[in-house]
Amino acid sequence: MLLTAAAVLGLLAQTLVLAWRRWLRRGRMKLRMDRGRRGEERAAAWLEEQGYAILGAQVEARHEVRVDDRAVHVTLRVDYLVERAGARFVAEVKTGVLAPKVETRATRRQLLEYRVAFDVDGVLLVDGETGRVHAITFPSLRAIEPPRRSWGVVAFVVVLAASAAVVVALLGGP
Repeated sequence: MLLTAAAVLGLLAQTLVLAWRRWLRRGRMKLRMDRGRRGEERAAAWLEEQGYAILGAQVEARHEVRVDDRAVHVTLRVDYLVERAGARFVAEVKTGVLAPKVETRATRRQLLEYRVAFDVDGVLLVDGETGRVHAITFPSLRAIEPPRRSWGVVAFVVVLAASAAVVVALLGGP
């Protein structure tokens, strides 16, 4: 009887602890979501103060990724699509300690994907708490210089060809 009561109390305690953890987790998630929402709301004003015209909020783009010969379609949503001086940008708002930093892997990858999927002139990273708007640039493949030819290799090939021509001429070739 005592053993049964102890088991019931143990199960009850475990259930209460799990419920408490779930409640705390939901509370923390709600705080994060509220913080992000407030940052996004303030970001529109900050962008406009810096001369960007808001073209849309929570703008979606359907993006195709090829896996072997199969097309995979993904839908992306950016916080803002903006324009300034005839150039279009996507603006992503991040809050917290790590997310607003381009050094954060997830943020950087998200911005790069947006740059490709939305086919815009640039990407903006907005710190939803400080109001800083950062222009993020990814070097395009066209901007990367091709490898330079080594003149040593070119000289070797020229000398080799000239030597072969001299040998053929000396031996009375065709």
